[in-house]
Amino acid sequence: MSVAVLSSTGQKLMPTSNYRARKLLKSGRAAIECYRPIFTIRLIDREEGKTQPIEYACDTGYQHVGVSIKSEKHEFVHAQYDMLSNEPERHNDRRKYRRTRRNRQRYRKPRFDNRSRKNQEMAPSLRHRRENQINLFESFCKVMPITSATFEMGKFDTQLLQAIADGKPLPEGKDYQRGSKYLYQTEREAVFSRDHYTCQVCGKSVKDGVILHTHHIGYWKGYRSNRISNLLTVCEHCHTAKNHKPGGALWGLEPQSTNLAAATYMSTVRWAIYRELVLKYPEIDIHIQYGAKTSVTRKSLHLAKTHANDAYCVGSLHPRHRTTELVYQKKRRNNRILAKFYDAKYIDIRDGAKKSGAVLSCGRINRRESRRSDKNQRIYRGNKCSSGRTSVRKNRYAYQPGDTIVFHSQRFVVNGSHCKGARVILDTGKSVKATDLTCIKKEGGWHFLPAQA
Repeated sequence: MSVAVLSSTGQKLMPTSNYRARKLLKSGRAAIECYRPIFTIRLIDREEGKTQPIEYACDTGYQHVGVSIKSEKHEFVHAQYDMLSNEPERHNDRRKYRRTRRNRQRYRKPRFDNRSRKNQEMAPSLRHRRENQINLFESFCKVMPITSATFEMGKFDTQLLQAIADGKPLPEGKDYQRGSKYLYQTEREAVFSRDHYTCQVCGKSVKDGVILHTHHIGYWKGYRSNRISNLLTVCEHCHTAKNHKPGGALWGLEPQSTNLAAATYMSTVRWAIYRELVLKYPEIDIHIQYGAKTSVTRKSLHLAKTHANDAYCVGSLHPRHRTTELVYQKKRRNNRILAKFYDAKYIDIRDGAKKSGAVLSCGRINRRESRRSDKNQRIYRGNKCSSGRTSVRKNRYAYQPGDTIVFHSQRFVVNGSHCKGARVILDTGKSVKATDLTCIKKEGGWHFLPAQA
């Protein structure tokens, strides 16, 4: 990766090599400006300079983003950026813990209806991915004289992709209006009708007097789609907390369909990204390119299929002088979960094993069920090993997990803090005083991933 250069007046100049940047810094003709998105220096003895056309090429994606910044003769940036992978789970945990805290207190003012999202048509996780791709472009525009930008975006037909995955005839004409819920009022009714109102675990039906529920098949691996192919009919006796845990009857089931979250995301945000960038940067020529053209270019150049190579094949410039590929991983900056619950531990009188209170519970999921049903596991509780407790985080300590620090001239990574922040646990397991540490990089933002050997 090259080094970005700014003049003494802030004008963006052509990037230079690492060797030339070291010489300028050593001779005192330049000073360090910033480290992100790339290492940038500011010339002290130069106010202006000539520039060449530079193109920003981006392979947009749901989980991985490829970026290539290039001129006619040189490629300056060749990188892959990986997004957060479990953001929806963190949003759900934060909402769950907050609701639990408020339910424990009396006389709390209702605050469930004070979070309306104004002019926000996307879910928070999708909006975060869109903003990351826009912020990447903006950060490079601040330090490099970019004159044009090309984004590879795709238009996906999810019904067509689903038909191909299921081996069914391709939809045509009116078939697009006859989806999986055709002739049904609700998803619940469509799932029950497909499964003949029969539990798919034990085989009991409504004729046997059981109550049926819809179950998300891919819940155990974070696939929470409400599509019919991801829902299953189960009865009240099988839809228990025990069966939702590892080793249960519902754990490990594979959905009948493929995950189309990435295709849906690209179809949703592609024009939103384009419109926002065109309004913000009228002086830059912004274009959209589809994946078919990128594939043809990559094959003609005999390049491997990677996100960074796809970005290099996007646009009109394909210089011969390439640079090394770098990979960055997005890290969160804050842990928004303020409370954490530690369950009580009991001895199971059946096998003598130590189990949590959630495992040895009454098993009911709503107040209509009896505590003394056949799902009741409380009768097997023996001696209590430890009591349950809730830990509420009230302070934000100076050193957070993931921070890179220096201790005794050696580099370590922080695992956590204790003693109210007075001591820090390193990645080696050693506990040291917080006053003896020097932080050199905070957890959060884009972290460089070393190349795998």
